[in-house]
This record gives sequence, structure tokens and C-alpha cells, in this order.
Amino acid sequence: MRLAFATILVLAGCSVQQQDQIARDAARSTITPVLIERFPGVPLEPALNCVIDNASAVQIRALALDGVTGATESTVQIVTDIISKPETIQCLATRGLPALLITR
Repeated sequence: MRLAFATILVLAGCSVQQQDQIARDAARSTITPVLIERFPGVPLEPALNCVIDNASAVQIRALALDGVTGATESTVQIVTDIISKPETIQCLATRGLPALLITR
């Protein structure tokens, strides 16, 4: 399954930027249920953006592949690791919390 996903990216003839965007979009779909389950009440879109923006390329690829093969405990651990980064915490504080306050 992983090979199939990688092959699709290569065969699609996408630029590196397009491949990165495809991987980020796939990672977003994997991260969404983790955020909903583990962090209820956090504004989803700002939290997703903070996680994606602070994930490494390796983490993005792993999360994108999890979108194809299905989320695992590893998925949750990767998202938790990203959320624990100081940069992500800062992002959530500046983007996520104001969104939470506005919606209340």
C-alpha cells in the first residue's frame, strides 16, 4: 500500500512543491481524527495548521502514509510529538486560543 502511494506521487509527474502539498493534504486527513478525539474543543482548523506547519518532512510523510494504511498508535504519537514542540505550543497560543475565544 505504501509503495502504491509513493508510486502514484512519482507517476503523477508532480513537481516537488505539488508532491509536498499532496503529502500535507493527506497528513491533514490523518491528523484531523486524532485532534478531534484527543483534543476536543480545540478549534480544528487553527490546530491543524499549527501541527502541519511545525511537522518535519519525515513526520508529514509518515502521517500521509498513515492516511493510506490507517491511523495507528504511531499516528497519535507523531501528532503528540508535534503538539509538544515549543513552536507548536506558541502557534496554538497565538492562532488556536484566539479562535477558541471568538467562537465561545
